[in-house]
Amino acid sequence: MANVVVVGAQWGDEGKGKIVDWLSERADVVVRFQGGHNAGHTLVIDDAVFKLSLLPSGIVRGGKLSVIGNGVVLDPWALLSEIENVGKLGVKVTPENLVVAENTPLILPLHRNLDQAREAALGGNKIGTTGRGIGPAYEDKVGRRAIRLGDLAEPDTLRQRIEHLLLHHNAILRGLGAAEADGEQIYRDLIEVAPKVLPYADVVWRRLDEARRAGKRILFEGAQGAMLDVDHGTYPYVTSSNTVAGMAAVGSGQGPDIVGYTLGISKAYTTRVGSGPFPTELDNEIGNRIGERGKEFGTVTGRKRRCGWFDAVMVRQAIKFNGITGIALTKLDVLDGFDELKVCIGYQTDSGNLDYLPASIAAQAKVRPIYETFEGWKESTQGARSWAALPATAIKYIRRIEELIEAPVTLLSTSPQREDTILVRDPFAD
Repeated sequence: MANVVVVGAQWGDEGKGKIVDWLSERADVVVRFQGGHNAGHTLVIDDAVFKLSLLPSGIVRGGKLSVIGNGVVLDPWALLSEIENVGKLGVKVTPENLVVAENTPLILPLHRNLDQAREAALGGNKIGTTGRGIGPAYEDKVGRRAIRLGDLAEPDTLRQRIEHLLLHHNAILRGLGAAEADGEQIYRDLIEVAPKVLPYADVVWRRLDEARRAGKRILFEGAQGAMLDVDHGTYPYVTSSNTVAGMAAVGSGQGPDIVGYTLGISKAYTTRVGSGPFPTELDNEIGNRIGERGKEFGTVTGRKRRCGWFDAVMVRQAIKFNGITGIALTKLDVLDGFDELKVCIGYQTDSGNLDYLPASIAAQAKVRPIYETFEGWKESTQGARSWAALPATAIKYIRRIEELIEAPVTLLSTSPQREDTILVRDPFAD
């Protein structure tokens, strides 16, 4: 049986939460391997709505081990708040069903302050971060000055780590005209939170190796989307981590052979939150209609998402650099009732046509979509659970997308409810 990694194939918000929840019923272990509490998943289970940011989606399923890997940046206070919130909905989180890698870097209040100060300083050129300190925390990680979860167990070492950290941060804060961070206050805050989060600390690479050797099914859950990857996305309008499938191994302490099947998640149209290029964006009545029908507002920030037609060029590109085996196509029902639909099949530029999204900021801003037009369907696809329940024109639309992205649709989602899913091929069965 294959271990499965789930990644977004667009700019995030593709409906990964529902798909991961649907797959987690078949898994024994669910792993978050990158990102922080800037990425949200919404799960609808019976009458309960779970909005998760740090906790792996498997936490709402009994008998599963949920893992936060070393590739994540962890805000300990946000984690405790989320544990409390799901507790109110009847989900008990303990070190028996949640473990966090001891080498996971921490997000501190100073990271949030710096994130917000820098965004304010950029004015009209904002990156569009959530202001939760994700970027500065990753910078500290690669700058070798991060405070990691395991450091909380060593108070004397912790003081030294904080001093080292502030040599860097306070210089930047002074340059931005912001108040400097108080090292003693940071120390007190961390000592206070330590006994609440340290019970979850574990040697994650070893736990996952043991699970693999025991034949357990492991599901790796990515955050954001492939086109927000710090290397392969629409840089600099990206997140601060690698969101691609290859990060599943690195961000959990495993070798590349841990993954057997890579499932990409894509909406039947395209959305994006925040700044950055968006070739198929519809800043008109059609875009507003898609946004209203799809309830396109960010799980974490509540920000309205930009909406546009499906971009087959971008998704095909994401499929190539992720090694995606198959696609889960979500929110097909949002397109019900349109007279016609469009799909981007290439980009037009002043110097010729392109079949990929270039890396240059200037070049990305100049591309114009080349569209193929499709007949829409009047029938409702909402809640469909079989191909036979879909209109012929909807099936034609899906089949053409498969051709354009050069990958099969292995799952089809027709509503937020987990049962409203058409399974073409079970990723765990490979």
